[in-house]
Amino acid sequence: MASTAATTKSSDLVLRSGLRYRKIRDRIIETFLLAAGLVAVFTTIAIVVILLTESSAFFEHVSLKDFLTDTMWTPLFADAHYGILPLVAGTLTTTMVALIVAVPVGTIIAIYLSEFASHRLRETVKPILELLGAVPTVVYGYFALTAVTPLLQLIFPELPGFNMLSAGLVIGLMIVPYVASVSEDAMRSVPRYMREGSYAMGATRLQTALRVVVPGAFSGLAAAFILGISRAVGETMVVAIAAGMQPNFTFDPREQAATITAYIVQVSLGDLPHGSIGYQSIFAAGLVLMLITLIFNVIGFSLTRKFREAY
Repeated sequence: MASTAATTKSSDLVLRSGLRYRKIRDRIIETFLLAAGLVAVFTTIAIVVILLTESSAFFEHVSLKDFLTDTMWTPLFADAHYGILPLVAGTLTTTMVALIVAVPVGTIIAIYLSEFASHRLRETVKPILELLGAVPTVVYGYFALTAVTPLLQLIFPELPGFNMLSAGLVIGLMIVPYVASVSEDAMRSVPRYMREGSYAMGATRLQTALRVVVPGAFSGLAAAFILGISRAVGETMVVAIAAGMQPNFTFDPREQAATITAYIVQVSLGDLPHGSIGYQSIFAAGLVLMLITLIFNVIGFSLTRKFREAY
């Protein structure tokens, strides 16, 4: 009896010790994960604070009205103008051209890989497609300048050597892997019973893909499109190489123009002294870029929520 009681007591001690160790380990892991999440939050807050602080110094010399309404952006000239509209126009134009390419092409590829391709073909094509995302953007830039632009000049003989059309088309090709990969993952996550129910009603594979799978994966598709938009808005090297560095207030993609990111790179690599109004202008431009990205994300979130409520 004494031996049995001692054994039971020893087992209880071992069990309690094991439970205490697990609690400590789980607490350490939770703390580590919380810290990792807070790093992202604090980084975002730090970026916003820096942009607001530096931009406030810029707006002490430039009125907000001139910044938002002036159609000339020449902060590096003797007769300086600080109208952000030319940079915004260049950014939005190249982004729209890129989306016209990336959204339909990426979605079609995702539908094919998810609903029609065999397992072997899918496992072969998808890694190759994702490998395109590893190509340096400077390579895409010179591809747009030396290959795409000459081809476009065969269609538009008066097209200048630097233009937003070639830059936007190549950016669209560049973000196709992001859109296709995320969209395909979202479509494959749609429950199988939804497809089987559609087939049971006599629908074809194409009808099922377009009327059942795509609506069911809309939240993931929206995330893919927002990712593509953010990638296109923030692209630097392609537009800097192929679209030119001349701020031009136009929405005609056949014209050359500068984007917000291209201007930031131009100034960051220059010899402007820190604290000058020209140097501070890149923070004001960066703040506008962040707001544009935020607006697109809010729109995507609103569409996703509205679509979920509808279904």
